[in-house]
Amino acid sequence: MLGRTAASLFWMSRYMERAENVSRLIGVGYRESLTPDIGVGYRDDWTATLTAAGCLADYKAKHAKVTAESVQKFLLLDRDNPSSIRSCIETARNNGRSVRTALTREMWEALNATYNDFNAINPSDLGPARLLEVLDWTRERANLFRGAMLGSLLRDEGYCFSQLGTFVERGDNTARNVATKYSVLLPVNEVAGGGRNLHQLETILRMVAAHQSYRYFFKYAYRAPQIVDFIVLRPEMPRSLRFCSDWVVSMLTRLTELTGVGAGSLAAAKEIQAGLMASTPDSISQEGLHGYLTDFLSRNAALAARTAADFNFG
Repeated sequence: MLGRTAASLFWMSRYMERAENVSRLIGVGYRESLTPDIGVGYRDDWTATLTAAGCLADYKAKHAKVTAESVQKFLLLDRDNPSSIRSCIETARNNGRSVRTALTREMWEALNATYNDFNAINPSDLGPARLLEVLDWTRERANLFRGAMLGSLLRDEGYCFSQLGTFVERGDNTARNVATKYSVLLPVNEVAGGGRNLHQLETILRMVAAHQSYRYFFKYAYRAPQIVDFIVLRPEMPRSLRFCSDWVVSMLTRLTELTGVGAGSLAAAKEIQAGLMASTPDSISQEGLHGYLTDFLSRNAALAARTAADFNFG
């Protein structure tokens, strides 16, 4: 497979995954902004949303103040923001179009229809009720695209590069989301039954679509050490760092078998995986959660760069 084709499949899936994640962040930010201000220390909700999306610097370069309306439009519709939902869908579709023959009909139709339907949205209609509807629709379309890929794409190099993009991006998203709220997960903030603190713990789980599965898995109230365990280390949770790392290793292993290259990328991925497998909530607490997540983000970015070099993304 040509490096340009591999790169397009990789980034197509990364951007569709990012569109879904940004939709979740906006939804969480919107719900947070409606929460009464109980206590102090957690009220800069929209700034935290921009930080989690990795867009705070770009936003401040364009806007003097952080307001709900401007943040929502920046993250939803602004073409100058490469991580807005509009930009993500458009970039994913452009990458898919450039390798149209490598996609199945179902994948292309899901991708192209999502692009066309999103462009039909009237920005002036995005009031509170319409906002949540658009966010739900975005997640549904991302899932439709992913389902089309899983249900119709041959398990060859194209599938591996698509899945690799998905889980590199998902791991990055989870780490960024948790990093913005890491102080809530510190032992000093563990407050049994505390209203605002428990709401913040629930928010962290909602950011990674894990609040329902967490309650099913642990069967008791939100507790910081268990949340760290669940969204960082648990291989069963489909957005945990461990789950994403396992998939990245699996896809790179298959790619090295198919192509004979990528040994450096695979070694880097296995190093990340080994670190996660050796970690416990206690060891992460001793190291420092924020430092642990920052290190993961750095290693994940280096892995993506190494993958691009190994497979000649160009």
